Amino acid sequence: MLLTITTTHQPATDLGYLLVKNPARVQEFELSFGKAVVFYPEASEECCTAALLLEVDPVGLVRGRQGPAGEGRQLEQYVNDRPYVASSFMSVALAAVFRTALSGKSKERPELAEAAIPLEATLTALPCRGGEGFLRRLFEPLGYRLDLQRLPLDSQHPEWGSSPYFTVTLAAECRLCDLLTHLYVLVPVLDQDKHYWVGEDEVEKLLRFGEGWLNAHPEKKEITRRYLQRRPSLIRQALARLAAEDTGADEEETSNPDRLEAQMETQIDASASAPGATGEDKPRSLNDQRLEAVLAALRESGARRVLDLGCGEGRLLERLMRQNCFQEIVGLDVSYRAMEIAQRRLHLDRASDRQRERVRLLHGALTYRDRRLEGFDAAAVVEVIEHLDLPRLAAFERVLFECARPGVVVLSTPNAEYNVRWPSLPAGRFRHRDHRFEWSRSEFQTWAEAVAGRFGYTVQFSPIGPIDPEVGSPTQMAVFTRST
Repeated sequence: MLLTITTTHQPATDLGYLLVKNPARVQEFELSFGKAVVFYPEASEECCTAALLLEVDPVGLVRGRQGPAGEGRQLEQYVNDRPYVASSFMSVALAAVFRTALSGKSKERPELAEAAIPLEATLTALPCRGGEGFLRRLFEPLGYRLDLQRLPLDSQHPEWGSSPYFTVTLAAECRLCDLLTHLYVLVPVLDQDKHYWVGEDEVEKLLRFGEGWLNAHPEKKEITRRYLQRRPSLIRQALARLAAEDTGADEEETSNPDRLEAQMETQIDASASAPGATGEDKPRSLNDQRLEAVLAALRESGARRVLDLGCGEGRLLERLMRQNCFQEIVGLDVSYRAMEIAQRRLHLDRASDRQRERVRLLHGALTYRDRRLEGFDAAAVVEVIEHLDLPRLAAFERVLFECARPGVVVLSTPNAEYNVRWPSLPAGRFRHRDHRFEWSRSEFQTWAEAVAGRFGYTVQFSPIGPIDPEVGSPTQMAVFTRST
């Protein structure tokens, strides 16, 4: 099977830097199913083409394994299209051979790796169960221009009709990492026949490589269904986790999710809530006060192993790392983009081995049981629950309080009563556009006490931020302590 990638960006030979493959020589890579070869049919300043050729050993794939049931299908292991068509083997090869390019990084040309450049990719034999219409529905919403040629079953016998295979050329101005990511996900979707077992790790791959584009794709459900080989439990999990992400946020909003909320929080002056504060003290934002209150509660609990659930960009994790009393710190979030920002914030790539063992980031959703979250002393859930749809709140409660079951849970959420104190917030509007609800103090306390009673915890409440005699504080916090 053959994939070629061409650019006319000048100097075009910079494609070699992006792929981390020298245009001047042929390079071979041994893979579990055969061999990958990278070479450049053309490499000039005006135009450069990189080719990835896979040689699959179909006999080696099945030697020593049990074949399909029934004598009538014995040859199916050996006589198939796997060595010739683009399939899940191509995705594995992309990840193995072009790993750095797939991640969007380039040591020699970092600016170019982030730039949209003219690219053209050609797959010589791409199976498509669904025909030309489905091919176009997959790639055209991503901005590609398609040139399609359907291949005959046998060129010597045109009366046999067309095959399900196409020669496909995709053209667009985009980042190289985006092109590779789209191919990584969509080639197996078109083929529908993965050469390896599809388990929960495939959900993680789909969400990772679908970050930033899959949620908005009109064929999201069909892509998910086919990628996960029609396994209902995995499909439900993937779609639920996709639904949990805030797909409307652009690049700027990812680091500052809601300008209105940020503006409101900077209006909170520490002198209104900090005893003994003077006019010379620097005001603290509500977010700083919130994180400090949560950190104090975690320290007071005596916890050594701590979870930050919905860790976002890692602001609480950054504070936790400075405290030597916390021996193990784990952050979990549904957004890969937020986790990438957190990793940069925490400088984990430059951390010592000891620090990397102490701090971990996990990708996951709070509405599905995750055994990686079990056995911790404490968990922080800071401004998270209001982003969940109310019908899914029960699933979150069970995941946290019944399954993970930490000794202490420190949970904060907005106090809806305080919203009237912000002139910039229109009446009836939530503080953040992704909030599904905001509770008054009585609503929050009613919910928290019911959860504590149902799962064997006691609960105490604390205000965060300046306290207004009529509407209370802007943030409310509950500390759950396991009693049974």
